[in-house]
Amino acid sequence: MTVVDDGSREPEGRDGTANRGSVKIPDRVQPRVRHNDYSVLQPPPLGGWTPTLDVSVVIPAFGETEKLHLVLAALAAQTYPAHLLEVVVVDDGSDPPLTLPEIRPENTRIVPTAPGLWGSANAVNTGAAASDGSVILRLDSDMLVYSDHVESQLRWQHIADYLAVLGHKMFPEFVPGLLTPQRTYEAVRGGRAAELFDRERAGAHWVEQVIDRTDRLRSAGSSAYCVFVGATGSVHRDLFDAVGGMDPALILGGDTELGYRLAQAGAVFVPDLDSSSWHLGNSQMRLRRESGARYRHPFVSNRVPLFRERRKIHGRQWSVPYIDVIIDSGGHRLEDVRVTADRVLAGDMSDIRVFLVGPWATLGASPRTPLDDPELDLRLLRETYRGESRVRFVDEPPGIDRSVPFRLTLPAGSLPTPRALRVVTDTAEAEEAGLVSVVLPHAKSTAAPHSRLERTAAFARARHLGATEADIDRVVGEIYGVHWMDWAGSFVDDPAHDGPAVPCDWQAELRKAQLEAKRQRARADRLERKLRWLRRLRTPEIWRRVFR
Repeated sequence: MTVVDDGSREPEGRDGTANRGSVKIPDRVQPRVRHNDYSVLQPPPLGGWTPTLDVSVVIPAFGETEKLHLVLAALAAQTYPAHLLEVVVVDDGSDPPLTLPEIRPENTRIVPTAPGLWGSANAVNTGAAASDGSVILRLDSDMLVYSDHVESQLRWQHIADYLAVLGHKMFPEFVPGLLTPQRTYEAVRGGRAAELFDRERAGAHWVEQVIDRTDRLRSAGSSAYCVFVGATGSVHRDLFDAVGGMDPALILGGDTELGYRLAQAGAVFVPDLDSSSWHLGNSQMRLRRESGARYRHPFVSNRVPLFRERRKIHGRQWSVPYIDVIIDSGGHRLEDVRVTADRVLAGDMSDIRVFLVGPWATLGASPRTPLDDPELDLRLLRETYRGESRVRFVDEPPGIDRSVPFRLTLPAGSLPTPRALRVVTDTAEAEEAGLVSVVLPHAKSTAAPHSRLERTAAFARARHLGATEADIDRVVGEIYGVHWMDWAGSFVDDPAHDGPAVPCDWQAELRKAQLEAKRQRARADRLERKLRWLRRLRTPEIWRRVFR
């Protein structure tokens, strides 16, 4: 039978208890979340609001028909309105092909993957393309969810459209034949999904440790994307499409890579702990952790510059660089551009890409007097770096590459130290800043030419929230923060002496000055009180005692 939800049951929470309320979500708003602290978002209580967004549950599946039928039975018992819920099962080459069971959500269908393509990432992309919902909820084919699982995640998606919501799951021992679709449906519909397995003996996922030690990811900062892995999670379709979906080349590790690209697009990661689900048996990555990590690391490292295993390796170049460096070359002497570019290329950070911006299209092949060529410096620059694989020649500053975490702009003639790129990026990470500006030697004010490091994720979120080029720095300051630092330790005044590679930033100096000012104010207050006391004393004997 195809099951239609009549809304007659109460939703259950993560602990199996019912939730009630009477809040209705207001019209669409876009609250500004700072870093990953989503505390400003207040989802309504389960069962106490009116959903309006339609959702597509996409299930990549390969064989294991018994588990799939239990999953569909649980989805048939969801509290989310049936007319807003569709389920797309993607058959990833099962033999025999998958078929739909009797107990399933009303709007459920099976679609095959394209011939010659396989893997869960490709299957998710296929299901997303075949679905129609405003929100895509990816669910593995062995995930038996609580009755309010879909509703619980969709509460967040109604508040803001740049959230990546992660569902909670547990890993019980699964015994084939023990559960039937009918029993599953009745238990989930009755709010008893938590009783289907022994919670005390069920294993927890490693992401829970990260969630617990980062205040439910609110203090996780730029590493929050790491937990958006597998099994159950949701994003708005526009966000999924904007990042290009999943990478079908990744058979394993695709979830981590997708989470990274979502973060680079400005996403906020929210763990939804008010509902839960049962992962029917152990996953492959839990059973073969070391083998899985060995397979994943090369693929993820090439695509995710922030991946911790990659950051341990130095002196390498990767498919996706850690920093894009832009140097304005037009109208500058060869020597000025070269001294900056050479120092960047010879620095201790090798996973970079350098863009030399200039009117390269004007360099023709017409006859000319070589030494009197008006474009001589440009021509010499192009030949100087023609064999350097990390250098690109562009007529205009390149567009934002969302796969690259940082974008650094350097004036020609500036003298970065070998550690300059590491100093400014480490400062950005330590301060969790969206923008780091370095005042260069001899600059008279912050309006003078300076080095500018932009965090791609911060600027992407600011643009998503409606910031224009005129006010984007201000918005970035609100959602991430802007950090100004002095040149000492990252740039040098004398090219013959690089000086100590110790960062010195203005915020630290400001804090020292404020502390000293506080001490001086306290001292002034003490002296003023003493003076008032002395003025009240009139007798000569008292004055003699004081001065004695």
